[in-house]
Amino acid sequence: MAKRDYYEVLGVSKGASKEELKKSYRKIAMKFHPDRNPDNKEAEEKFKEAAEAYEVLSSDEKRQRYDRFGHAGVGGASQGGGMNMEDIFTHFGDIFGDSSPFSSMFGNGGGGGRRQRGQGQRGSNLRIKVKMTLEDIHNGVTKKIKVKKHVGCTTCKGSGAKNASSVKTCTSCQGAGYIRKISNTFLGQMQTTVACPNCSGSGKVVIANCMSCKGDGRVYGEETISIDIPAGVTEGIQLSMNGKGNAGLKGGPTGDLLLHIEEVPHESLQRDNNNLIYELYVNFADAALGTSIDVPTISGQVKIKLPAGTQAGKILRLKGKGLPSLQNYGKGDQLIHVNIWTPKSLTNKEKEILEGLRDADNFKPNPSRSDKGFFDKMRDYFS
Repeated sequence: MAKRDYYEVLGVSKGASKEELKKSYRKIAMKFHPDRNPDNKEAEEKFKEAAEAYEVLSSDEKRQRYDRFGHAGVGGASQGGGMNMEDIFTHFGDIFGDSSPFSSMFGNGGGGGRRQRGQGQRGSNLRIKVKMTLEDIHNGVTKKIKVKKHVGCTTCKGSGAKNASSVKTCTSCQGAGYIRKISNTFLGQMQTTVACPNCSGSGKVVIANCMSCKGDGRVYGEETISIDIPAGVTEGIQLSMNGKGNAGLKGGPTGDLLLHIEEVPHESLQRDNNNLIYELYVNFADAALGTSIDVPTISGQVKIKLPAGTQAGKILRLKGKGLPSLQNYGKGDQLIHVNIWTPKSLTNKEKEILEGLRDADNFKPNPSRSDKGFFDKMRDYFS
């Protein structure tokens, strides 16, 4: 099913301020919070939907990409099923604060009893830069990258225990992984379930630690990760790979790997959104007489015709020779900016030839009103 518009989800206009977004999010989150709607799958989905919408629109960078490209522009933030419940509850801690009456309702932002049994602490996200050439951006690329990070301990399988007999049932929660808590709020008494502080919600306690990981359930190591990067990405865009970050403590869920795209400058071409610009330098004779000339493109050399009488600053266009859109809305063009090369030093014979032409009628500048400057031509091209 297609995702709903994030502004529609939160019930705000596209010009809504951050305070309006937060106020609307609070209202929806309270209405559909799982503790107020136990065993209600529809309410839980609406709760997640609102959290995902707020996570995007509350970020200036993500909101700008969303306003421009829609859901495809923030695909990295919501691929793989969107935010998990632990991430969502963390957002509540940031929004309501520990001193707010809402904090007890939402388990101090920690997720309370909604954390699945057997899970430890979630691993942190990793951020890495990925360098991309224009050729990579044009074609899309699969990169294999070695990442140093925390990985699950193979000795204890992530449990942190020395052996099976080293794991006992928690006496505080009797193995349930949570305890019930009654809090007084301005709405009256509310009963919530929170993670057992003794076993961190796992229902088990370790009495003897694994010798390899010292009870953490993870060790520092290295993993080779295959990354599929789509064509059309831009400098500074962030992509996300769910579950490829640091391993969690004591078998907790793995964090995400966040990829920041960094463009490698091309030796000949410059990027302007999805268009590519090439600065072509020609001598005076070729510009006056016309010629055919090879120019580089992102997909190889092509031959173009330079008309006789070409003026400095003329812009030639190679349609569809630019970069693809990230949303598959077609490709940009390659713009060729013509520069007339003036020699810095001349031989006596060259000077003699030019002196003979200096006063010729055809060599006297005679611009017409139709001859526009570079910026006027660029403005006409994009309008």
